[in-house]
Amino acid sequence: MIVRDGYSYILTALLLAVLFAFTIHPYAAVVPLVFAVYFAYFFRNPERTSDQDDSLLVSPADGTVMEIIPLDHDDFVTGPCNKIVIFMSVFDVHVNRSPMTGKVMVQQYICGRFKPAYKDSVGFVNERHMIGIANDKVRISVIQVAGILARRIVSWVTLDDELEKGERYGMIKFGSCLEIVVPQNVEVMVEPGQKTRAGETVIGRIN
Repeated sequence: MIVRDGYSYILTALLLAVLFAFTIHPYAAVVPLVFAVYFAYFFRNPERTSDQDDSLLVSPADGTVMEIIPLDHDDFVTGPCNKIVIFMSVFDVHVNRSPMTGKVMVQQYICGRFKPAYKDSVGFVNERHMIGIANDKVRISVIQVAGILARRIVSWVTLDDELEKGERYGMIKFGSCLEIVVPQNVEVMVEPGQKTRAGETVIGRIN
């Protein structure tokens, strides 16, 4: 499957390939054809199966865990918590999924800069989109952070939407990072350097 947001990129590249082939030279079509193939790869949307144990939280993104940061407070989660930062390269699946079943209680879009997504400060200065998800057991926040190439954050949900664990809720186009903030009663089950798969990798357990 391919995310619908990718169709315009793929079709534009294919049309350029045809145009270049007829107006310049057949070999000139190679570059836009390569881009068309890459766009089809980037906007892939694979099926995933999430563990249905309500005490487990799954990764919201494909990528690499960059760091786990203790926080004194989070406006939505409240109280001491931990922030897990996952970096997504341009080769990772960029469809984001809900870490748990719950209701979207808060949604906030913050304009900002477009620094490289691996920089320590991007969660504070870069453009980002946050949703707060809650159920009867826990409250978490998930933040999509734009990067130097990722100039477009896409959300398919809004306030009061009910999300199932592993359900697709948005994406970030072309390389970025994602942050998930969990309270301290959630045991973090990943470590820096670990690879994650959205909807499948268990990142925490509610104690």
